[in-house]
Amino acid sequence: MDDQYSFKGILSNKPNENPDFFNWNRVKVKYCDGSSFTGNIEEVDPVTGLHFRGARVFLAIMEDLLYKGMWKAENAILSGTSAGGLASILHCDKFRSFFSTSARVKCISDAGFFLNIKTILGEPHIEELYKRVATLHGSTKNLPQSCTSSYLDPSLCFFPEYVVQHIWTPLFVINSAYDSWQINNSLVPYNEWTYCKKDVNVCSPSQIQTLQDFRVIFIRTVINRIRPTSPSGYFMTSCHSHKGIETPSYWFYPNSPTLADKKIAQAVAEWFFVESSKFQEISCPYPCGKFCQS
Repeated sequence: MDDQYSFKGILSNKPNENPDFFNWNRVKVKYCDGSSFTGNIEEVDPVTGLHFRGARVFLAIMEDLLYKGMWKAENAILSGTSAGGLASILHCDKFRSFFSTSARVKCISDAGFFLNIKTILGEPHIEELYKRVATLHGSTKNLPQSCTSSYLDPSLCFFPEYVVQHIWTPLFVINSAYDSWQINNSLVPYNEWTYCKKDVNVCSPSQIQTLQDFRVIFIRTVINRIRPTSPSGYFMTSCHSHKGIETPSYWFYPNSPTLADKKIAQAVAEWFFVESSKFQEISCPYPCGKFCQS
């Protein structure tokens, strides 16, 4: 099987790689729509022939899985990495609605908590990009109405920091406070910091300070925005990476990131199965994470 389609990390069926979820039914949904499954435009683009109907794709997949027996599940997790991690947030409550009220249903966002942050030049680059995406796909009609009705610009609800306050289903955020994608594309989306972007260990003192400032904003945003009454959790590393929990070395290896003496896999399992658990741990700032695999 091609490696890109293999099941690893949280999707592995090997007890030594995935001790708590190895014997679950696992479904891998390939990402193909460009909007974290929120698009719903009837018209086909006359120039490109593209369809922007990710929300319909998500619903069709869920309906197919329910027909095949998912409706009987007593435990269920919706998880994803990067754009899939964002999708796990945006569709979390909708996913929960497919199951009985007695089922334990929770969501995991890995490397998907994208900040609405200005560039080092003070430009709203990522905000403008997300607005273009939401407009192109007609995404706002598929975002939580309680969020979109709260802002003059409803496309803001494409950002986790605005929408998580409106998510009721328990959510676990796995993210680096030095997320390499966000640093390279949101904070410094220019042909600058060439070497620093590739390896934080060669950044200049002023660049390190900028990254430390980013970390502070990131941590503060996650802590302040997640619903305090929800049994949600987080595991924030200091790795300069944009990792995935389908990566064995990130999920449950001897050298995997560890907080409170727990690997990510152990922290997630504790949070998922122990109802009173609110695993919420943050790694110390750089140079912690200096030797993380990139």
